[in-house]
Amino acid sequence: MLYLSPASCTLEIRRIQKGAVIHMWAEDKVRIIDIANELGVSTATVSNVIHGKTKKISDHTVARVLEKLEETGYIPNMAATLLAQNDSRIIGVVIKEHEKYEGRLLTDPFICSSLNDLSREIEKNNYFLMVKRAHNIMEAVKFASMWNMDGMIVLSFCADEYQKLRDKIRIPLVVYDGYFENRGRICNIQIDDRDGGRQVGWHFRELGHRKVLCVADNRICMDLERYEGLCEGLGFRADFLQIPMQKEERERFYQSHFPQLRQYSAIFAVSDHYAVDLMRFLQKSGIRLPEDISVAGFDDSAVCGQVTPTLTSVRQDWAYRARMAVALLKRMKQEPGFSQNILTSVQLIPRDSTGRLCH
Repeated sequence: MLYLSPASCTLEIRRIQKGAVIHMWAEDKVRIIDIANELGVSTATVSNVIHGKTKKISDHTVARVLEKLEETGYIPNMAATLLAQNDSRIIGVVIKEHEKYEGRLLTDPFICSSLNDLSREIEKNNYFLMVKRAHNIMEAVKFASMWNMDGMIVLSFCADEYQKLRDKIRIPLVVYDGYFENRGRICNIQIDDRDGGRQVGWHFRELGHRKVLCVADNRICMDLERYEGLCEGLGFRADFLQIPMQKEERERFYQSHFPQLRQYSAIFAVSDHYAVDLMRFLQKSGIRLPEDISVAGFDDSAVCGQVTPTLTSVRQDWAYRARMAVALLKRMKQEPGFSQNILTSVQLIPRDSTGRLCH
């Protein structure tokens, strides 16, 4: 389990003085009345923030009190108290430790980008973020109970697992990219996968490509949507090649299928991770990008601008999705029966990895 805390959730304040580490605990140093007087608020306001009773206090005031509590070293008392209250102000993010990540889950471009904006949005709303990697979604039940969470965001699990989790936990639950029948009390934020694939298809068609391939590690859910969209944008059926999840197996697979890959003038990989991996293989095999083969990915993660040539990709709005996730969790807290499916738009970002057909 990885614990990511904002600046306002320091469990121990350490100050260095003449080479010595001095531990400063709140009860010995600070009184609530001192904090209230310095901020010009009532002692009741400070006390309510400490105990997580912030519904009637403005976000600005909560932020000021939290900052002062940390500055003075009162945070140890506050952190312990919050865990015992109904409102811990902790939001958990549970991510499936899928075999395709090969033990590098938190370095995956999609996961990194998601966590980056989630952490920023959660801190902005004066919540604390906890992240857990899980092989089984039921691990999230103990995780939520142990930390008395205010809400949970779940990524990368299978369709039938979300409702099982919903039936086991009482807290608000938001899913990223879930393909399942929502029977209530879950909010699901999806991106428009089909339209993203469609935009790639339009782009390839405008560049004159007629021999087009799509590569993915499966042919269901979002990957199928992206492939179907690609075909719609092209106006004809693109070929599909299912690739192994593991990098070493994928390398051998590409080597054995190299004559087949060479037949195409454009390839759409359903994620930036697979697109970059494919680009490196093709370049190592003497293929020029985009002169011989154009390559496009999906997600528009930071890696797109770090490779050569820069990668054409479908951009999803990470910041908007994070804002929606936090807003939905807060609404579900107020309305326990609330449920909503949201589809967010995407945009193709053309870069140097795609070009007009030259032959």
